[in-house]
Amino acid sequence: MPAAFAVLTAGLLAFHRVVPNSVGRLGSSLELFLPWLGLAAVVLFGLALLRRSATALLALLLPTAAWVHLFGGLLLPGGKPGAHDLVVVQHNVSDENPDPAGTARTLTDAEPDLIALQELVSPALQVYERTLAPAYPHHVVRGTVGLWSKHPLTDARLLDVKPQGIAGPWSRGLRAVVHTPRAEIAAYVAHLPSIRVRASGLASSWRDESADLLGEAVAAEEVETVILLGDLNGTVDDRGLAPLTSRMNVAERGFAFSFPAAFPLARIDQVMARSATVGYIRTLSATGSDHLPVAARITPH
Repeated sequence: MPAAFAVLTAGLLAFHRVVPNSVGRLGSSLELFLPWLGLAAVVLFGLALLRRSATALLALLLPTAAWVHLFGGLLLPGGKPGAHDLVVVQHNVSDENPDPAGTARTLTDAEPDLIALQELVSPALQVYERTLAPAYPHHVVRGTVGLWSKHPLTDARLLDVKPQGIAGPWSRGLRAVVHTPRAEIAAYVAHLPSIRVRASGLASSWRDESADLLGEAVAAEEVETVILLGDLNGTVDDRGLAPLTSRMNVAERGFAFSFPAAFPLARIDQVMARSATVGYIRTLSATGSDHLPVAARITPH
């Protein structure tokens, strides 16, 4: 039995794209927690030892190899930062955050060049603006998302990623050009719709539609180098984010599970880039949000 489960686990890891999404978004549900399938191999290893089954131990090489192929690189060191690298921070601050000033200080402790925030509401927004202003004199806010920068920002505009089924005001995307000493970079900040787990399965149609709109905007962007920072409510393995992951580079090192903050199970706060490499990504200290902040290093090509 452990050998059969080992083969099944290896199959799910290696061929997760084959799992259909037509019923309850089963494929996306699997991909949301895909790295955790490695725990199944650990449990099966213990069972194989208890049963003293050489066949099961050999079979465990399959899921182990599949997991290392998919995620082993994320465990490697991040390497040395380059002279032209940018440090960026992404954080869904939560519209119920009881300590916006403390949250802002936690983010600035990482000394990033850019800070992207979601769920900005008054009066907390004014606190973020006041606290971040000394170190980040350039900022733009559209709806409930914002970008703070050490470098000048121009050409800021609202980014329409609103699904058709959502009625009423809903502004969760912006785009601005960051003028760094080396080059101009188009920075996108987005907060995609939440997904819900229901009896019928995963409800992600709004998130998927919003990801399509965001992917189209990135594809049409004329500035060569693009950085996307956002709460995308999905992992980079989730096929629902394929309109973005097929066009952009994702983090090469680090897991940085960011949600939920009390017991992080997945990284749904993402940093992606076009014509740039996303190096090591890590989580920062917990704030008053239900998400952990993530920080990443960007190396323009």
